[in-house]
Amino acid sequence: MSILAALALTIAPVPDLETTTARIAERDALLFETFFERCDPQTALRLLDDDFRMLHDLGGMVADSAEAFVADYEKTCSERDPATYRSKREIVPGSRSVQMLGDWGALEEGEHTFHESNGGAPFKPTGKARYIHTWRWTGTDFILVESLSVDHGPYQDE
Repeated sequence: MSILAALALTIAPVPDLETTTARIAERDALLFETFFERCDPQTALRLLDDDFRMLHDLGGMVADSAEAFVADYEKTCSERDPATYRSKREIVPGSRSVQMLGDWGALEEGEHTFHESNGGAPFKPTGKARYIHTWRWTGTDFILVESLSVDHGPYQDE
């Protein structure tokens, strides 16, 4: 048996929609916890495809590779003092939708809010946005290939 044939046998097919949705919700939560609440470049790299890119309605193309994106993230988070500034992201309940992209992966869409804390004060909501994520199935898990971050604006309590 060739190496490729052996590898093909060990790669699991993309899960069904229910399992995919649950797994992407877990990966999404880890992604945003990593980028907003921790300084963990190794976890960040494991969540992103090497060719990851991010497009932002305010910043344009902000990343064209996982390596560049994580290097920028690492620089920013190492300069941040958690005693003086913290941030977090929360998904708007009920806003996530996931649809399959054949046997390749899935598309995730949702809305989220951003929250900040300065000097140890309680978190306050500061903004909101929509996101569209393209996740690729690797045979063992989902990794993020592309992030579109749009409709940024001030937080509005609804």
